[in-house]
Amino acid sequence: MKQITRDALSDLAAKAQQSPRLRANLNLHEELSDPIQRLAIAMEPGTYIRAQFHAHTWELLFALSGRFVVLIFDDAGVVIRRTVLGEESTVVEIPADCWHAVLSLDAGGVIFEVKHGPYLPIPEGNYADWTVPENALGTAELMAWYSVAQVGDCYRQA
Repeated sequence: MKQITRDALSDLAAKAQQSPRLRANLNLHEELSDPIQRLAIAMEPGTYIRAQFHAHTWELLFALSGRFVVLIFDDAGVVIRRTVLGEESTVVEIPADCWHAVLSLDAGGVIFEVKHGPYLPIPEGNYADWTVPENALGTAELMAWYSVAQVGDCYRQA
């Protein structure tokens, strides 16, 4: 039996706090090639999740601890859905080919993710062109916008 204990969540959150990307994961799947990927991801506030889509899979998210803003966008980058996972919603399922972004609101936050495998790095074309790459200027501004963005809003870089 595989399990994720409270101690494991605390350890994972501590690893994320020490990570340059402010993230750490604990895989339940054995191999990156497994057909279903199942993992806990500790995400500290300040970790940047660039708006993206997955062509090959839906994505199921469940907050194990903490809260996370989940934004869904149309092709033009307009917010069409927003929820705070761990507060307003318990579980969200994001369809394949759906632009989305996630923002961690709380220290020690851990999200559980399930999606089809195998693991594939996200191709550059699957990132929203109105976003900036990780570690580029403008990530802090975009994350600040994620935190307040509402349905109907569209991000405009200054």
